[in-house]
Amino acid sequence: MTSSLTIAQAAAATGLSVHTLRYYERIGLLDPVERRDNRHRRYTQEDLNWIAFLKKLKATGLPVRAMLRYAELRRDGNTVESVMERKAMLQAHTLSVQQTLAELQENLAVLHHKLVLYDTLEQQARMAPAIPAGLPRPASTKERIAP
Repeated sequence: MTSSLTIAQAAAATGLSVHTLRYYERIGLLDPVERRDNRHRRYTQEDLNWIAFLKKLKATGLPVRAMLRYAELRRDGNTVESVMERKAMLQAHTLSVQQTLAELQENLAVLHHKLVLYDTLEQQARMAPAIPAGLPRPASTKERIAP
């Protein structure tokens, strides 16, 4: 990789649009990107690494306001206060993500249970004798409507 990328190359490398990269810089999620004499932005590997981290934060549901605070703290450098607050933010967000994952696991278990139920109902329906339309069902057959 070259030492720096154009905004179009950075967009392709990160999966973000050129518009999003400009927006992130404008609101302060990205530090001002180095520019060449022609005023074209040039993204470094460090910029791309930061963007990749921002994408992870966003994908895990961290609000933009919190991402902005994190970026502000990052710009403050590795002072005790900055490091402690960034660490606390990530710890709290990690707990939130873990809770979300636990809820999703519970929901997934319910879906799997329903799929097993539908497999059973489907097998029972295939094994039941076909009753021509318009004829009454035998008294022993209960209609079951699966939720």
